Amino acid sequence: MRKILVETSARHIHLCPASFAYLFGEDAQLEPRSPLSQPGQYASTSRLTLVGPKRSIERVIILGPLRKADQVEISLTDARTLGVNEVPVRESGDTKNSAPIKIRNDQNGREITISEGLIIAKRHIHMTPADAEEFQVKDKDVVAVRVMSPAGRSLIFDDVIVRVRADFALAMHIDTDESNAAGLEGEVYGELLKI
Repeated sequence: MRKILVETSARHIHLCPASFAYLFGEDAQLEPRSPLSQPGQYASTSRLTLVGPKRSIERVIILGPLRKADQVEISLTDARTLGVNEVPVRESGDTKNSAPIKIRNDQNGREITISEGLIIAKRHIHMTPADAEEFQVKDKDVVAVRVMSPAGRSLIFDDVIVRVRADFALAMHIDTDESNAAGLEGEVYGELLKI
């Protein structure tokens, strides 16, 4: 069976148009820097600072395009660095009653505090309907993925959520903590296992 590209998703910010306009100015545009693996998604040239009760994390990238709601995705290590307790592990977009966070533009001093939207992204696989048929899974299925590590730290990721949509491209996303645990670097592929 076909292998699945495993990508490390580092901390990042998604903003709604109103928050972006406030932080950068009414005439500002979110400028793409490089495309991501998911069609239409991109890393922008813009960076912001996450401000926690304990510390701040500077130069956090904004991903585009702009979304309906603000969302910040971090790792558990980032949460501890910031001093933010009880950051939930959630699917992207599931931000109701998640953690708050302050976001600051160090260039102009403007900042916002979102009352919810800070999450640790649940590891997941993006698939098209054709991919799902090939792998014999459906949207919201939970699977495992075996990853062979070049660093001798191969492991099986359990509790991987399958996300199926026509505009997706086949790729698994894990956060930096998960990637470091397996010693991953460069282009890495995983093998889907049914639970």
